[in-house]
Amino acid sequence: MSSPYDINNLSAYQRWREQKLEQAPAQASDLIVEVNDPLKLSGSEHAALLALCRRSNMVIYAARQHSADKNIARKVGSQFGLENLDANWLAGEDGISEIKVSSASDPSRQAYIPYTNKPIKWHTDGYYNTTEHRIRGMLLHCVHSAAAGGENRLMDHEMVYMQMRDENPEFIRALSAPDVMTIPARTDDDGVARAAQSGPVFSVDGQGKLHMRYTARTRSIEWKQDELSRAAVAFLEQLLASDSPYIYQARLESGMGLLCNNVLHDRSAFNDNPDSPRLLYRARYYDRIAGS
Repeated sequence: MSSPYDINNLSAYQRWREQKLEQAPAQASDLIVEVNDPLKLSGSEHAALLALCRRSNMVIYAARQHSADKNIARKVGSQFGLENLDANWLAGEDGISEIKVSSASDPSRQAYIPYTNKPIKWHTDGYYNTTEHRIRGMLLHCVHSAAAGGENRLMDHEMVYMQMRDENPEFIRALSAPDVMTIPARTDDDGVARAAQSGPVFSVDGQGKLHMRYTARTRSIEWKQDELSRAAVAFLEQLLASDSPYIYQARLESGMGLLCNNVLHDRSAFNDNPDSPRLLYRARYYDRIAGS
């Protein structure tokens, strides 16, 4: 089967591009599907959620009824074939992370921006993982939203690929190099906790699906320094800073969740309500949403 991601196959790319643009959601509200109970989706609710994932690699569900059950991320994910959790070192034993502002009694998390109220730059989850442990699927479920702020911007990584390939196909070739982006080793008191990890920004997995690995961080990252790679990274930065119609802004409220194939996202700074601080459950999967 011809791949639209084959840089030398222009006809397959053009067919895919036409369909992708035709199906693209016009605004953030088009990504939202109301559901009764995310733990027990009806057939029509599941179909509506999956249809949006097929179109844009993401969907936001808004539940009429919900609870603070930590397993909700796992249970929602399992309805879409997401089973293999990335049990990263800051997640709980069940592989689900509680994303909230950490207290002084938890210094291990305070050092990491997701566990603060600071803004988070554009990234895909698990950009520091090995190729064998690529994060393909991701779910964020909101238990409590912030008093103010905490919005996410979202962009389908396939749209990023398209914009970059339309600008210059050589950008894709550069960002597909296996050594274009390196995350330096992470050390702790015992030495090297995670080895340096090099890899591509764009890759195609065994199912023929596009995967993107990226962070807009300027610290703890090393980019390949040839002229083409630098130009490609600069264009990507400009794209993500633009008013592209394919960048959606949304704020997850209580009972809402983002289900996606690890699309690009960021987070604005926020202020907490002391009586009900912001809390999200995050699940990262090695699987891709089944059928998307």
